Amino acid sequence: MSYILSQLQDKVMVITLNRADKFNSFNREMALELQSVLDKAEADDNVRAIVLTGTGKAFCAGQDLAEAIDPNGPGIAKIVDEHYNPIILRIRKIEKPIIAAVNGVAAGAGANIALACDIVTATNSASFIQAFSKIGLIPDSGGTFFLPRLVGFQRATALMMTGDKVMATEAQQMGMLYKVFADETFMTDVLAFANTLANMPTKAMGLTKRLLNESLFNTHDKQLAREGIIQVDAASTSDYAEGVNAFLEKRKPEFKGK
Repeated sequence: MSYILSQLQDKVMVITLNRADKFNSFNREMALELQSVLDKAEADDNVRAIVLTGTGKAFCAGQDLAEAIDPNGPGIAKIVDEHYNPIILRIRKIEKPIIAAVNGVAAGAGANIALACDIVTATNSASFIQAFSKIGLIPDSGGTFFLPRLVGFQRATALMMTGDKVMATEAQQMGMLYKVFADETFMTDVLAFANTLANMPTKAMGLTKRLLNESLFNTHDKQLAREGIIQVDAASTSDYAEGVNAFLEKRKPEFKGK
């Protein structure tokens, strides 16, 4: 059985966490498999956007605790260093838009994997829980990095300390996610959104993502300098030439992602 399903739909790679009987909680095999699938999506030029979602009622319930406490298991240090950190680093370094399609509960590491994606979407019935404090742990998988930047320091602190559940509409209001779609049409709406991104200038979006990553650490002066350098790179792409020509010719551009 494969714990990660992947399917290329036109230019969109849909990656699905497939451990529904465990609410898509991660064990070692599933974590390593996701890393491998992300690597393949990055290397495939036919993939111009990525959607990450889950099977069943949950997006991802985080870590399989049975594995975490197994004396013969990988142990917490290896779980963080070899499972979750590499997933988060891949999500942030892949220079293609990655959309989290949160189809149900996203708890613990599952919530933070979603928040590490470029754009977060959710069903109306989805929820987000920083569940770590419930079992005496601290938020990992980049949670302490991304959540304060999305919702503010104090609100992030409260969510992490209380472990309160946040429903999708409230999460949208506080800046945790971008779009909430109806449960009945969720994947149709997500794929339509992803296809819009997949037909845009992929190189420019990848360079934008690179700059956004750098902006988390750069001074204002350095960021301005980096924008100047990267803009030259963007202007050398075929998509830039196509975009300008389409504008001048008053037609819709046909971007190739090159």
